[in-house]
Amino acid sequence: MLGALFMCAAMTLFAIEDALFKSVTPALPPGEATLIFGLTGTAIYVLLTLRAREPVLHPAILRPSLMMRTVFEIIGRLFFALSLAYTPLAITSSILQAAPLVVTAGAALLLGEQVGPRRWIAMAVGFIGVLMILRPTPDAFRPDALLAVAGMIGFAMRDLFTRASPPAVSTNQLGVLGFAVLIVAGLIMLPFDPAPPRLPTGTELGRLLLTGAVGVAAYTALTRAMRVGEVSVVAPFRYSRLLVALTFAFLFFGERPDLWTLAGGLLIVISGVYTLLRSGKPRPPARPE
Repeated sequence: MLGALFMCAAMTLFAIEDALFKSVTPALPPGEATLIFGLTGTAIYVLLTLRAREPVLHPAILRPSLMMRTVFEIIGRLFFALSLAYTPLAITSSILQAAPLVVTAGAALLLGEQVGPRRWIAMAVGFIGVLMILRPTPDAFRPDALLAVAGMIGFAMRDLFTRASPPAVSTNQLGVLGFAVLIVAGLIMLPFDPAPPRLPTGTELGRLLLTGAVGVAAYTALTRAMRVGEVSVVAPFRYSRLLVALTFAFLFFGERPDLWTLAGGLLIVISGVYTLLRSGKPRPPARPE
């Protein structure tokens, strides 16, 4: 129960982080907003790392697994920030929920993990849900939704390489690395921003500083959730993020997701929960030969 509560708290905080960031980007260029967000989160995690008397950057960050994790984190952060800026929050959050399905497929294809036919079917159903949101037809296709797809794939591959990351790297050190990647993503976006950089207003700066603080709290709660509870029990509660995000989209951004988006999001959640629950079931012992 404690793990589930931490997971729900983490997902609520992540949804608040997304809403705060989106509320700033209509006026402030997304690259500049991402840069300030990354600087804030990095500064907080650096202080937490120093407080724990740990080196800010662990030498293991140069290992291939962590370097690949960093590359995909940049891709995920870059496209997710662009999606928050230019795509409705309901669509961005719905597509993001497909990340565990991509992680499961990647673990089977790249890491050799055993995935049964039922989970492959569940993953196929989830990807049908993504197509329902994208609606790849000439009349209904949303090109901006591809930003969310690219961000989701980046985050999924980041999670996949996190499994292979050295356990010696602490949560705080991973947090420093994760938010430092946001700085890199912001710098990449700056030359492509629709407007030149400017000094943010007091309200904009305050929201971005709050976004960084909320992001750190969300990451910490997520880590606690995965450490105090069984993964198979705790992980399905990550889908509470979609419910909170849809509520924020309705209340604060005036979004009214259509039936296709809601139905696609529901398919993704159902297939994801099933996949996670099947992943957590103990396998029968091998028969002696």
